[in-house]
Amino acid sequence: MKLGISTCPNDTFIFQNLIEGKVKASCQISVEYADVQTLNEKVLAGVLDVAKISCAVYPLVKDKYRILDSGGAMGYGCGPLLLSSESENFNEEQPVCLPGKNTTAAALFYFWAKKKEYSPKISYMRFDELYSNLCSKNAAQGVTIHEHRFTWQRDGLHLIADLGAFWEQELNAPIPLGCVVAKRSLGEEFAKAMDVCIQESLRLAWKREQPVSDFVRRLAQIEDDEIILQHIKMFVNEYSMKRGVEGERAMLGFEQIISKI
Repeated sequence: MKLGISTCPNDTFIFQNLIEGKVKASCQISVEYADVQTLNEKVLAGVLDVAKISCAVYPLVKDKYRILDSGGAMGYGCGPLLLSSESENFNEEQPVCLPGKNTTAAALFYFWAKKKEYSPKISYMRFDELYSNLCSKNAAQGVTIHEHRFTWQRDGLHLIADLGAFWEQELNAPIPLGCVVAKRSLGEEFAKAMDVCIQESLRLAWKREQPVSDFVRRLAQIEDDEIILQHIKMFVNEYSMKRGVEGERAMLGFEQIISKI
């Protein structure tokens, strides 16, 4: 089975025990680590069996992939941030860097911009390169995700908008950031078994005395254990164990909105 996840602490925290064989799957697993836009593209091309993708891309692949109940990233107060290297004001004349065309971050930005009646100029960049360019002032504005939510103030950047908070105010629902999908061709029983494996992997992770394991630390984009722990606490929650009714409502609302952007 080809499994695709990112190197971000929330993904590695959830999947570590499954990847290391502490949770027994019914088949051998080969893992591919990539940024979320690359994972989106690989699922669009149908080359991964199970993968963590942006919720924004799920409507494009749901004929070939089914969404799993577990392993996702969803919640309150955890959305992407629109940052500037210059000021707290949005500059419509400057391009906005987005971390991938099909990302939830991009969809949430377009939702915000449409409500504000902006017609932004757009460029795309991998999420870590985007953040580095903001810090070096080679980019004026950009939407940041993952652990950079915790470092922007330290790095002298300016907050234009919390796109997740904007979503929550408009929809009164958790922010559907990422979800785990499995190929429909593998069958419903396979999907159910994967949910069980992911949930058990997560249970074991929560029981660890030290949440930031060597495995999580080695793959993370940042070396600060405190920031890694903040990342895990923000993006791994009850919705990661089971999406539930509220999570399903958020997904349906999100799909309706992005279809109109």
